[in-house]
Amino acid sequence: MTATETSVRWTTICPLERLLPERGVAALVGDVQVALFRLHDGSVHAVGNVDPFSGAAVMSRGIVGDRGGVPTVASPVYKQAFSLVDGRCLDDADVSLPSYPVRVEDGQLDVGLPW
Repeated sequence: MTATETSVRWTTICPLERLLPERGVAALVGDVQVALFRLHDGSVHAVGNVDPFSGAAVMSRGIVGDRGGVPTVASPVYKQAFSLVDGRCLDDADVSLPSYPVRVEDGQLDVGLPW
C-alpha cells in the first residue's frame, strides 16, 4: 500500500463486470461526481465527471481514445482530450480533471477519494 493509498477513503461503487469496456459511467461518491472507465486492456480509471471548460457533468459520456499511447477521454462538449491516467488536459496544460485511485477487490470496484 502506497502513501497515496493510505490517505484516501475507499468507497465501493459496483461490481467491476458492470462497467462496459471503452464506455464511461458516472458515480456519485459522497458529493463528488466521478467518471469511471474500464478499458479493453482491463485497466480501470477514475477522473472527475465535470468538464472544466463547460462546467457540465458530462465526462462519463466522453469518447475514449488514445493519444501517443496515453489513454484519453474527449469531452463531449468542446472535445478537449484528457489523460485517463492523471487527468491532465492534453490540449491545454493549464487545465486538468481530478483523478482518483481505483482498486478491485473480490470483483468489486472501489474508488479512493482524499480524506
